[in-house]
Parts: sequence; structure tokens; C-alpha cells
Amino acid sequence: MAFTLPLNHPAPDFNLPGVDGKHHTLANFKDAKLLVVAFTCNHCPFVIGCEDRLNRFFADYAPRGVAMACINSNETEGHPTDSFEHMVQRARDRQFKFAYLRDETQEVALAYGALRTPHFYLFDADRKLRYTGRMDDNPRNPGKETTHELRDAVDSLLDGREIAVPLTNPLGCNVKWKGRERHWMPAEACDLV
Repeated sequence: MAFTLPLNHPAPDFNLPGVDGKHHTLANFKDAKLLVVAFTCNHCPFVIGCEDRLNRFFADYAPRGVAMACINSNETEGHPTDSFEHMVQRARDRQFKFAYLRDETQEVALAYGALRTPHFYLFDADRKLRYTGRMDDNPRNPGKETTHELRDAVDSLLDGREIAVPLTNPLGCNVKWKGRERHWMPAEACDLV
């Protein structure tokens, strides 16, 4: 099996604490027509660059039955701003309305095969993976994006159409894994992706 979750596979379950003080599982989203699971964090410039887009995406699609859970799995020894306490503050400062969850053990990131922050997974009503990859072609620079793959995929499923591009490469920083040699890439590599 490939490291990242293959298309048409079911969504791995999770039970993670959220910045709202509650624990969240897949069952919490059972009434949603579609579910977007996104691996994000607090410090990555690619995530920071798309936070307004995340908020707009959720505001646009939540009324249409699309749920979204953003998960921060980064280790915190080398990246202390990704701690749960900092997540709570970030969600408050940026007025996140979607679920923002902490994966302290990194088991959920491994189950999904999260490659980068941000990395998006779109699941249909049966919670089968229908799209994975990036939100658009320029997460780091607001207003510079020229494609909208995640929105296109969601629109296609909501309209009962096949997704034209179901797989893209996520753009962003590597997930910061515990116990890996400087997280596989030098710190400056985040600026090179």
C-alpha cells in the first residue's frame, strides 16, 4: 500500500481533542454529505498563507453539507508553536469555525499518510476517499492561486459528477515527524517546496 491513503479507500477513524474542548471522531461528522480532512499546523508559511481560504471554504460549503476537520500532527519539541495551547490561541485569533484537532501521537497522520501541511483529503457520503492533494496551486501567496482543485472536487461531488482531477501533489512543508532526522528535510526546505 502506498504511504498516503489511496483513492476510494475508507476514511481512517480518529478520536482527537479539539480546540473547542471536545473530542472528535468520524462519527461526529456522520450527517455531512462530504467530509474534508486537512492536515495543517500553526507555523508553516503555506498553511498561514491559506488560512483565509480555509475560512472562506468552510463558510461557503458548510451550508451545503460539507464538514471540515483540520488536524495538526506536527511534533512540538522542535516546533513548539504547534502545541495544543498555541492551536487554541491560533483558532481564536483566526476565528476558525471548523474543527481544529490535535494528533499528539501522530497515529492519525500515519493512518492517512499525510505528506505535507497542508494536505487535503475529500471523502464522499460513504466516507470513501475521492480527492487528495492540494487546495490550489499557490497556498503560500493569497490571491496568487490560478487553480482550485479542492473546490472543483467538492463541486463535482455535490453536483453528482465525476471529479476531473482526483489526485494532486500537496504543496507545503513536510509533516514534522517525531524522532526523524531533522524531519527529513532541512528547515529551509519549507521555503523551497
